[in-house]
Amino acid sequence: MSITNATTLRKNLFNYLDAAAVNDEKIIVTTKNGNAAIISEEYLRNLEETCYLCSVQGVADSIVEGLKTSERDCVKIDWKKALK
Repeated sequence: MSITNATTLRKNLFNYLDAAAVNDEKIIVTTKNGNAAIISEEYLRNLEETCYLCSVQGVADSIVEGLKTSERDCVKIDWKKALK
C-alpha cells in the first residue's frame, strides 16, 4: 500500500494508476479534507461481489461452514452438467 498526497499524486498520476491497475497496489491519497483511495477495477469488483454475497441471507454462514469442512468430506461437482 502506498500513501501519497494530492500534489505528488498529480505529478505522478499515470505511475500511480498503473501501479493500481497492473500491480493491484492500493494507494491512499491524503488531503486536507480527508483521505481517498485508488484501487484497481478488479479489486473493486471483487469487493462489491463479496459485499453482495455477504448480504444474501445464509451465504456468509454457508461459506464459514464450507471453510470448516475437510477436503475429504467435500463433493466434487461437474459444473458443466450441473448448470444444464
